[in-house]
Amino acid sequence: MPLSEDEQRILAEIEKNLHESDPRLAREVSETTVYRHALGSLKWSVMGAVLGIIVMIATLQIHYLLAFCGFLLMLASAIGFERNLRLMGKAGVDHFSRAFRAANPGSRREGDRADEPDID
Repeated sequence: MPLSEDEQRILAEIEKNLHESDPRLAREVSETTVYRHALGSLKWSVMGAVLGIIVMIATLQIHYLLAFCGFLLMLASAIGFERNLRLMGKAGVDHFSRAFRAANPGSRREGDRADEPDID
């Protein structure tokens, strides 16, 4: 449902007052996306899974319980990854992949073209 002209004017005034009263907060809010927290959690989950694999392999010859702790770390990280991926949803994954492609223009697949929209 689109906003009325009066509502749009009120929102513009609120935004203007925010920029005047606290420019740092206004800049931070404008740069932050909805998916930023989930993406950060995904990165930590991947690092935890890699660490769990390393611990599991490195301690397997020392004691099986230490290796099992590494496995549990890997498992917890995988569950956290899956949970945060679900929180991001399809829109969040699409947003992240578009941002990644924009930041890394050489990472495009051969069949992709910049001017064509992604069709799933």
